[in-house]
Amino acid sequence: MSGRDPDRRRALLDAADRVIMRDGPEASMAAIAAEAGITKPILYRHFGDKHGLYQALADRHVRTVIAQVRPEFTRAGAGLRDRARAAIGVYLDLVSANLNLYRFLFHRAGAEDSRVRSHMTSLVRGLGEELGGVLAVERVVPDPVRAQVLGHAFVGMAQTTGDWWLDHPEVDRVQVVEGLVDVVAAAVAPRTERGRLTRRGARASHGAAR
Repeated sequence: MSGRDPDRRRALLDAADRVIMRDGPEASMAAIAAEAGITKPILYRHFGDKHGLYQALADRHVRTVIAQVRPEFTRAGAGLRDRARAAIGVYLDLVSANLNLYRFLFHRAGAEDSRVRSHMTSLVRGLGEELGGVLAVERVVPDPVRAQVLGHAFVGMAQTTGDWWLDHPEVDRVQVVEGLVDVVAAAVAPRTERGRLTRRGARASHGAAR
């Protein structure tokens, strides 16, 4: 039984997924080993240690999310709002459908191990850089520095808002998506258009207060 056997590692990660989905973010390593039909020391041997298992799970699931979100915001021929809406919708659907895995990785594993937290941060940061590059290349945001700032801001905004939404399932998904899309659209609007939107919002607020 080799720790380098990719089929065996995949089967062990499948077992970990089943236990985490069933037991939640507090799933024990003993339960994962039992699900795989082995002992904890043998489980760790395949990944080096518990933290190696965490990192393998992070690679598997964070990369999967990124791989499914990426085509939505790079889709040619679609408008910015449509692409933002599709990408954010895919992200929220994925994390809500895999809630226990999401909380295991971002809340438990990230809290227990700074290396895993740093690794996941690096993966998410890469998505922000990629989005910033798309905004710059397509001249949605002509200034490449500003494009990078907004790319990282949009990814971080979607992640933190999604985290909040998972704790507030009573909030309608469409309302969350459209709120985020509005922020994206306003941020990339030309300065003159942003000024008009700001003045319009100020007038609306003033009218409501009267």
